[in-house]
Amino acid sequence: MRGKSKGALVVLLAAGLGGGPAGAAPAQVDPHRFTIAIDNPYLPLTPGSRWVYRETGPGGSVQRVVVSVTHDTKRIANGVTARVVRDTASEKGRLVEDTFDWYAQDRRGNVWYLGEDTKEYDHGKVVSTAGSWEAGVNGARGGLAMPAHPRPGLEYRQEYLAGEAEDRARVLSLDDQADVPAGHFAHALLTKDWTPLEPKVLEYKLYARGVGQVLALGVSGGEERQELVRFTAAPR
Repeated sequence: MRGKSKGALVVLLAAGLGGGPAGAAPAQVDPHRFTIAIDNPYLPLTPGSRWVYRETGPGGSVQRVVVSVTHDTKRIANGVTARVVRDTASEKGRLVEDTFDWYAQDRRGNVWYLGEDTKEYDHGKVVSTAGSWEAGVNGARGGLAMPAHPRPGLEYRQEYLAGEAEDRARVLSLDDQADVPAGHFAHALLTKDWTPLEPKVLEYKLYARGVGQVLALGVSGGEERQELVRFTAAPR
């Protein structure tokens, strides 16, 4: 969903992970350097937390997207134990997509995205699993979902499976704002997201501290707008 911009490329690697594709972990990682306790302020993934989004697309289509952090974990093929986050999308009351995403946080506070198991539905039947991948399988490598210390100009790879999953992001600002049904959020983190696989597609995303993503806007190659309707923090 993204198109490449010029500027300095900052390669983000967790301590001790070594080299690899820009911003992506190498095939061999140290599982002991990761935790399922994900408390990055821009992407807190505490079990029990729940986000509800309204996503509008071309032609005025509307989907309800629900993201829930489960208490489940998954041992990824690269050896890392990840937190399972469920993401469902429904349209007119019918389930159209059901995805289980896998995340872990390293010792520095970077949140890593380690793959997903996704299914698309049509009238209750699975019609596609395209987009599914797992770090450590068929050359796939984890990427950064959120850096520990984002700053304008920081660029990183979000996932890596050659020819299939090559999403990237660049931090544009730490002082933006967004108005969405869930409220007004100031001092938001703004990123530009793209993939070289679809160079004409570009998306902006805004994240609020203590909440996570509050708004996503397709600005090229699509008209999607995903806005936060309700956020429920995990019970203390």
